[in-house]
Amino acid sequence: MFDKVLIANRGAIACRIIRTLKHMGVASVSVYSEADRHSLHVSEADEAVCIGAAPASESYLDGQRILDVARQTGAQAIHPGYGFLSENAEFAEACEAAGIAFIGPTPAQMRDFGLKHTARKLAADNEVPLLPGTGLLDDLEEAVKEAQGIGYPVMLKSTAGGGGIGMQLCWSEAELVDAYHSVERLARSNFSQGGIFLEKYVEQARHIEVQIFGDGHGKVVALGERDCSVQRRNQKVIEETPAPGIEDGLRECLMEAAVRLGEAVDYRSAGTVEYVYDSQSRAFYFLEVNTRLQVEHGVTEVVTGVDLVEWMLRCAAGETAFLGEYRHAPQGWAVQARLYAEDPGKQFQPCAGLLTDMRFPADIRVDTWVEQGSEVTAYYDPMIAKLIASGTDREAAISQLSTALEQTSLAGIESNLSYLKQVLADDVFLKANHYTRYLDKFSARALTIDVLQPGTQSIIVDYPGRLGYWDVGIPPSGPMDDLACRYANRIVGNDLDAAVLEMTVTGPTLRFNTDSVIALCGAAMPALLDGEPVAYWTPVAVSKGATLKLRAVKEAGNRTYLAVRGGFDVPHYMGSRTTFTLGQFGGHSGRALQVGDVLRLHAAASQDVSMQPVPGDLVPAYSGQWDIRVMYGPHGAPDFFTDNDIDAFFTTDYEVHYNSSRTGVRLIGPKPEWARSDGGEAGLHPSNIHDNAYAVGTIDFTGDMPIILGPDGPSLGGFVCPATIIQADLWKVGQLKPGDRVRFVRTTFDGALAARRQQDTELASLQPGKATAGDSNASDSPVRYRQPDATDTTAVCYRQAGDDYLLVEYGPLVLDLNLRFRVHALVQWLDARQLPGIIDLTPGIRSLQVHYDSRALSQDQLIDVLKQAESELPSVADMEVPSRIVHLPLSWDDPSTRLAIDKYMQSVRPDAPWCPSNIEFIRRINGLENIDEVKRIVFDASYLVLGLGDVYLGAPVATPMDPRHRLVTTKYNPARTWTPENAVGIGGAYLCVYGMEGPGGYQFVGRTLQMWNRYRQTCEFTGGKQWLLRFFDQIRFYEVGHDELLRMREDFPLGRSGIEIDETTLKLKDYQQFLADNADGIAAFKTHQQSAFDAERQRWEESGQAHFEASLPDEAASSDAPFDIPQGCIAVASPVTGSVWDIPVKAGDRITSGDVLMVVEAMKMEIGIEADEDGRVEEVLCAAGNPVSAGQAVIILRIEE
Repeated sequence: MFDKVLIANRGAIACRIIRTLKHMGVASVSVYSEADRHSLHVSEADEAVCIGAAPASESYLDGQRILDVARQTGAQAIHPGYGFLSENAEFAEACEAAGIAFIGPTPAQMRDFGLKHTARKLAADNEVPLLPGTGLLDDLEEAVKEAQGIGYPVMLKSTAGGGGIGMQLCWSEAELVDAYHSVERLARSNFSQGGIFLEKYVEQARHIEVQIFGDGHGKVVALGERDCSVQRRNQKVIEETPAPGIEDGLRECLMEAAVRLGEAVDYRSAGTVEYVYDSQSRAFYFLEVNTRLQVEHGVTEVVTGVDLVEWMLRCAAGETAFLGEYRHAPQGWAVQARLYAEDPGKQFQPCAGLLTDMRFPADIRVDTWVEQGSEVTAYYDPMIAKLIASGTDREAAISQLSTALEQTSLAGIESNLSYLKQVLADDVFLKANHYTRYLDKFSARALTIDVLQPGTQSIIVDYPGRLGYWDVGIPPSGPMDDLACRYANRIVGNDLDAAVLEMTVTGPTLRFNTDSVIALCGAAMPALLDGEPVAYWTPVAVSKGATLKLRAVKEAGNRTYLAVRGGFDVPHYMGSRTTFTLGQFGGHSGRALQVGDVLRLHAAASQDVSMQPVPGDLVPAYSGQWDIRVMYGPHGAPDFFTDNDIDAFFTTDYEVHYNSSRTGVRLIGPKPEWARSDGGEAGLHPSNIHDNAYAVGTIDFTGDMPIILGPDGPSLGGFVCPATIIQADLWKVGQLKPGDRVRFVRTTFDGALAARRQQDTELASLQPGKATAGDSNASDSPVRYRQPDATDTTAVCYRQAGDDYLLVEYGPLVLDLNLRFRVHALVQWLDARQLPGIIDLTPGIRSLQVHYDSRALSQDQLIDVLKQAESELPSVADMEVPSRIVHLPLSWDDPSTRLAIDKYMQSVRPDAPWCPSNIEFIRRINGLENIDEVKRIVFDASYLVLGLGDVYLGAPVATPMDPRHRLVTTKYNPARTWTPENAVGIGGAYLCVYGMEGPGGYQFVGRTLQMWNRYRQTCEFTGGKQWLLRFFDQIRFYEVGHDELLRMREDFPLGRSGIEIDETTLKLKDYQQFLADNADGIAAFKTHQQSAFDAERQRWEESGQAHFEASLPDEAASSDAPFDIPQGCIAVASPVTGSVWDIPVKAGDRITSGDVLMVVEAMKMEIGIEADEDGRVEEVLCAAGNPVSAGQAVIILRIEE
């Protein structure tokens, strides 16, 4: 037997061959194209070698390159699989000439059977019945003449290849003329053979084939027949063995003829003799011989117990005695379904993309090459997997396969999964009345919606979103207006947590492929259903084939919600269907909708579900002036703000800035006076604090600018928050649009709870409840309880953050591991009690945020529980925690971080003190002699992970264990607009690894590996966790080059390269002793560092940089500025406040309805302004880069009658 075998193929067959090689103890070598570098056959093989670019002609069909790899790796044999070079006689000869065994038939046999015209002659010579047909055709003229003699319909075929490629059914001379050159071209490009011929087509034909195997010395056996009649476009879809409805006598004739044909050429290895079976005359005719392993070989293996790949290997190695021992005695029935990446609703159009969800049942055989997170490319066959079920009889096997398909889940791209389920349940198939053209007339039901136009930002969301992961930086990402979202579901009879479509500013155009019922709620986007206006807040029937078109919001509000009866069918990701676009997961493919997307729907649970409109009294009122109820806190006066600041906060009408999004809504208002001059250890600005968890709906001051934290906002941050929006008013944040005015109205916990319960009651009953108002006599302090420091206790403070969050803070505003251990002790205490109503616990540096459901656990009850905890918590002095040492590669001063600095200098702040080198800035502000000292400290340090999710996705906020390694910096002001994924930076005394691309402010030192693995579990990403690090891990960096890091980043998420992780224990007592032993050195370091820090700050004061303020974009022109509209013209207005990004039209251009006239950048989105009518551009009223306000006329159109 061979020691090493190379697999000259890809996909499911490559993985299938590797499985047998592992079983036999034979080493495997995979070859792969650049497009397949993440394929399973690459990671499962013992060795893998890239052989070229994605096109097959430059990789899998490059026989010389494959032979070179075989020699280089020491492979003694090559298994070609099926397709590609599997039936290429020249390649087989080249293998033999190179002294490498070709695992398959001989080159002569490939030629004899591979060219179908010579195969027909062999069949005739051996008395195998033949269909009327021709030899090779010289040209189209001969084809037309021969077809007339045979009689239509005819099948035009390539003499080489198989798998349905290069075949075309022609019902008339016109179709033959159209198809001739196409088939000839396909044959030449796929099989290097342009020869084609004609064959009579049997209309009620079944495709039956016999599996044979020969030893190359005259011994040939048949391993039964397979029925492969369920096909579409000559591509097999469902195969089974034995063939149903075939008498035993006929079955024997089929196998005898196949064996006779094989024996005539001393056939070697696996092959398949294919027949056309005429259901009406019960006669069979020779079709072709495939001199390779077939895609459907698995069903034969299941009923015979034979591993055909193993037989092929043994035969190629000269071991053939087993063939004489074989006795054909199949057991039971086997059925296979081919799962394709294709859209049955679009003529089985292949679908490429990312498999965001993939689940197969464990109790049947599944041959596949993909896993969750795999990319299905457009370069190769679209087959994803083969599911093979078995049973004692046909009924049992079909039942098992049907169950398996129900348990299968695929998302991210379209597939034929639903189609297969319906075929298996169809009477024609169940009664075995199918034939090769059966699927041409089969009509599958499509529970789908086609996206014709996507709208500005249309995403799938569900309520309440993705809860329970705030502590690792995963936001809830639910609907921004949860009230409209829930009402839409309530109207169509869905559960309130069913997935809906959230549409921002401008809606999509959707075609329904099934009858349904919809509801639109939220901002009034003009909506047309097949040209007729659609009412809001009421159920609307939609017929199959209807098109729903939504345009830009014309009046107040910003978001609209579309609920469809039954709900959108998208998979759960971390417990929710909602989309987190920044993290690229959840919803439909982890992103906003795109043209060509197909949205799947759940079938409605019941036809009797009550559907009713929302009464007018309950429809929310939208306007440009919003009063939003808040609770004061968590931070306030006099600790962080002055009394004047707080008074101003609650009396100011803030303006919504155009640069707002789902992460946060920026507000324009007065600058606070601030109660502090700076943030101490946490930063230079008085808004800075040591990182703590945010509440969704809190208003945090990022510097001097207030931002309402949205449902996609970060969980941790270092900025103060004077107020938090109550749950009953959070929906209003989703309807804020640029230019709107917002005033915050104080209320109490009791007022907030009453408002929320009223809202819940109204949703359930659709009857107005008793209104509640804000309480002007709300608490004067955000602090609900404070316990001072004492000899045997740590100071603690409970700060309210809205009606669903409470922030627990320990000790003074300093970085002290004793405080972080105290937080950890409280987390353990609460976890052990599993209190009803607690949703999640998120630690900060010296704090713990408790997220709770106030309807199940009141604020007072929670405070009482926390007081009890304080009385029971032991001293942390003897506390110890698990602490892994995680060794991470770091590309120092990585080119990607230098690029980010360059972009910042070009577009944000060219003269910032930290530019052009962040590392030089770190050196200067810490008083180090040279940048090598910065590098030494970073690589010597052991960074203790105190928090996760500082900038999303498990990103750590960490500080060096040794205070002498704590390089202190200030953050960018203003922040960067772009940060590379997994950039490593220092801000304040903390280090962070950015979990994903996005804005940021930490000073760069380099780049490392991924902190988050979106879809895969590996040795490092375990236990169902997508995040790498744990609290109290210690990060230690080692240096790698940029190119080496790129290679590691390619392999690390796939599990092909790992990192060293040491399990250890962190004992607080030992750490305190370390601090005591090194107290003098630590104090000296801090003194020198503070001196350098003060000197740097003095330089800023003298240069004016200490008080740098990021300028806001120029104010937009007034939307009501006067201008004249010529007769016969209309003005097209911007739906939002923002800046003009692009103007693809100019004066004089003819346009049609739906054309994009202008693109405005707002809310971190590019919003296209479309024409509502046909016409001609009369005048463009602004230029690229100009600010515009909502409602401002931007283009004049002359309407053509």
